[in-house]
Amino acid sequence: MKKRLFALIIPLILLLSGCSGDLVQDDLLNYVNKEMKEVGKLESTAVSAYEGVSGTNYQDDQTMYDVLMKDVIPNYSEFVKELESVKIETDEVREIHEIYIEGANIQFNAFAKIKQALENQDADLIQEANDMLADARSHIREYQTKLNKLAKEHDVEIKN
Repeated sequence: MKKRLFALIIPLILLLSGCSGDLVQDDLLNYVNKEMKEVGKLESTAVSAYEGVSGTNYQDDQTMYDVLMKDVIPNYSEFVKELESVKIETDEVREIHEIYIEGANIQFNAFAKIKQALENQDADLIQEANDMLADARSHIREYQTKLNKLAKEHDVEIKN
């Protein structure tokens, strides 16, 4: 009986020890290669559209308003929705992901504020929105820094 029990326990221990890999590494790999891959495309589409009508690419209020309504806000809204539904297994990755969500929400609200500023021709709202965009960029930089640090700690290479 002891021999039989021992014969059952050893494979079980080996099986369990084979599963005790780096959970954070596995989660990071899934996060970067699967979960964030499609989500990132939505953000890129929205931000590229915005950059095409802002700063040195600014043409006029109507053009910016149209791009915000047709491209930026719908794509960024979908991006935030998808970002909030990303599946994460570990606290370490979730903590960093929350920074990204916060920055994305600030940026989305900034786009909405720009839309409102254009509708009301309110320069003060534009300044508020620009401050929000700067805050969002700060969050996203913090996210990238912490993600890269965590990846390095767990031997995951992230190609930017």
